[in-house]
Amino acid sequence: MFVPVPTPEEMARWDAAAISSGISEETLMENAARAAMDALRAHAAERNVVLPGASVLLIAGGGNNGGDAFCMARHLLDAGARPVLVCTREKEQYRGAASHWLRTAQSLGVPVVSADAWEKGATDVPARPDIVVDGLLGTGFHGELREKEKRLVEKLNGLDARFVLAVDIPSGLSARTGRPSPVAVRSHLTVTFQAAKPGLLLPGAQDFTGTLEVRPIGMPRRVQEENPPSFRTWLAVDPRTFDRGAPYVPEHGASARIEELFDRPATPSSRGPAHKGAAGRVIVAGGSAAYTGAPCLAAWAALRAGAGLVTLAGPKNVLDAAGLSMPALTLRALSGRAQNGDWCAEDAEVLADVLPTYGALVFGPGLGRSEGAFAFTRALMCLSRRPPMVLDADALFALAKEPELLSQLRPCDVLTPHPGEAATLLGMSVHDVQADRFAALEALAALAPAVWVLKGEGTLISCPGEPSVISPWQVPQLAVAGSGDVLAGLTGALLARGRKAPLAATLGVWLHAFAGMRLSREFPMRGNGPHDIANTLPAVLGLAGETGEPCPSF
Repeated sequence: MFVPVPTPEEMARWDAAAISSGISEETLMENAARAAMDALRAHAAERNVVLPGASVLLIAGGGNNGGDAFCMARHLLDAGARPVLVCTREKEQYRGAASHWLRTAQSLGVPVVSADAWEKGATDVPARPDIVVDGLLGTGFHGELREKEKRLVEKLNGLDARFVLAVDIPSGLSARTGRPSPVAVRSHLTVTFQAAKPGLLLPGAQDFTGTLEVRPIGMPRRVQEENPPSFRTWLAVDPRTFDRGAPYVPEHGASARIEELFDRPATPSSRGPAHKGAAGRVIVAGGSAAYTGAPCLAAWAALRAGAGLVTLAGPKNVLDAAGLSMPALTLRALSGRAQNGDWCAEDAEVLADVLPTYGALVFGPGLGRSEGAFAFTRALMCLSRRPPMVLDADALFALAKEPELLSQLRPCDVLTPHPGEAATLLGMSVHDVQADRFAALEALAALAPAVWVLKGEGTLISCPGEPSVISPWQVPQLAVAGSGDVLAGLTGALLARGRKAPLAATLGVWLHAFAGMRLSREFPMRGNGPHDIANTLPAVLGLAGETGEPCPSF
């Protein structure tokens, strides 16, 4: 099951639409404060921090996050804590709901101190607070921190607080990229409201968010449906028991709940193909004199993912290696004009008649970057009767070398670049791709209306006409040479079974990640190889249900 992941701009539209429907801004702010308080009680107790008698420093910026802090101050006071509000603006400069809740907190006796006075060492602000509540900056923040904001963030990080709670997002962290700008508050718990924001789900953000918990604030479902978000992510719990009004924790790794899925006994499927021809036919085209293993790994992964028939097409040395190590494969020789492990344009003619008999073509693993490989790529991309394709590795390099070939891509094709290949396709550095992976994904999607899978920590998937998908998982067991070949073969097997390209790509990434997580039991310190990932696929295929598909989105 997928859950929505709105951008900051989309979340602002949700807020505005909810207010237009009759839910006041004060109510939404109060709901957010109550949600944050509930999470604070639960998580602070885990660290032996109790609210009665606790000293609490709440820093409030000029936006709605400051208003959330004002609301929380009142609740903390009622809980027996000793809150102090530190405001970055003069009291009369606050507007709307934030102004309302600031006046309420003051009227009930919550002390209010200016940020300037705090920086100068105001004695009525606790020097070593038990709890810090970060309401300085919200998800709308972008760019670089101004000098004063940077000083305040660094001062917060320098406090010897026992528990730090970030409201909606740690101040200084970009909700768009998940990166500090250039510093960000380091919290133990981040409570974000109604839905996670894209940057919060990228693995690097965990250094600042601590535990990330999503809490509902009463956003009408109709508002969400009428304003669909640009992104979505998986909900790694049983969707039959999930309440849309309940909090959830985005899964960054092999969490306890995913581990519970692994412990379920396998239930043999009572449905599915009874003949190999109906189980999906995949052809893998790749390999070269220097790279014989990559296409073999992709082909093996397709078999382990349930394909009924897998054919490997490649140079003679690749077929010889495959014939010795994987007798389950069928082999397709090339034209015979190039027996030295290379390709040529005529090889596409050899495959032209057989390609329509397959449900998917995996193209590129180990292809090499020779002129013959480029000639074959040109000829292959111009064939009119190609099955859905997974393009990986050197096939992507060939497209970058001859970008006019991108016009031959279709919505049924899946491209799986890693950051280096994405950088080559986009004509930028790897650093630029990694600095803003969401922008890189958008740029890739603009190259061709196909499905794009930007691999790496926090894999992103662009699906034409549908919200993009964020994979929040960081799985060390997948960081091994050949892992991408396994993903390509797995995705090809899913395409061959008739799944549409967006579903094949997202389900492929999902199962690939879960295979790595399962391997963490046997290889807790890594040390596994790509064959181990492929061989684990049958064990995790059941996690997608009897039909092999996750539950419907949204």
